[in-house]
Parts: sequence; structure tokens; C-alpha cells
Amino acid sequence: MLNEFKAFIAKGNVVDLAVGIIIGAAFTAIVNSLVGDLINPIIGLITGGVDFSNLFIDLSGTAPATLAAAKEAGVPVFAYGAFITAVINFLIIAWVVFLLVKAVNKLKDATAKKEAAAAAAAVPAGPTELDLLKDILAALKK
Repeated sequence: MLNEFKAFIAKGNVVDLAVGIIIGAAFTAIVNSLVGDLINPIIGLITGGVDFSNLFIDLSGTAPATLAAAKEAGVPVFAYGAFITAVINFLIIAWVVFLLVKAVNKLKDATAKKEAAAAAAAVPAGPTELDLLKDILAALKK
């Protein structure tokens, strides 16, 4: 059973998945910075300074000043701004992953074409059908 587990872990797919998860976790910090530090300020500028992450509806009627104050006081809030920010994060991550997959697929296709061309060039050309028929005809004439 231990050998089967080792074989399972050693398979390329499991290792690739683990590497993907680690890189994805590291990539999350970059995307969060991209959204929080670059995109949200631009969207806020376009929308007149609205900060999506601080948009909320107070469900208790106590009217806290900020979302952080409401959470600290334990006030129930409907934090739709955080949801909008999460959607923006998701869309950016999905777009970047799409671009990465597209680039990798393009690279794979180019590599496969080069390998196919090299394999075709490496295979010696055999006799054609016409050559074989001529040889058979010559043999029959003898």
C-alpha cells in the first residue's frame, strides 16, 4: 500500500497539481495587490471616489461609520462592497489564467509542430508505390 501511495504521488499529474496550487496561492497576493492598489482606485475615480470594499448596508439600525467599525462592534451588515471586490478579483484571476493557458497552449502547439517536422525529416523516405510497381514489373519480366 505504501508503494502504491508513492507511485500515486510520483505521478506527474499530482505533482503538477501541487505546483499549480502553490503558484496559485502566491499569485493571489499579486492579484489582490493589483485589484486593491491599481484597479479599485481607477474604478473609484470613475465612480466619483466610491470605495467598493467599504460599501455595506447596516441591518441593525445602529448606523456605524465604516464596515470595520460595524464588524468590530458585531453589528450585522450586508457587505455588498466586499462581494463586488471579490467578483472583480475573480474576473481578473480568470482573465490572467485564460491568458496563461492560451500562451502555454500556443507554446505546446509550436513545440509539437517542431517535433513533428523533426520526426518527419528524421524518417528516411522509403520507396514510393511507383518504384515498387516498377520493381515488380521488372521481376515479372525476368
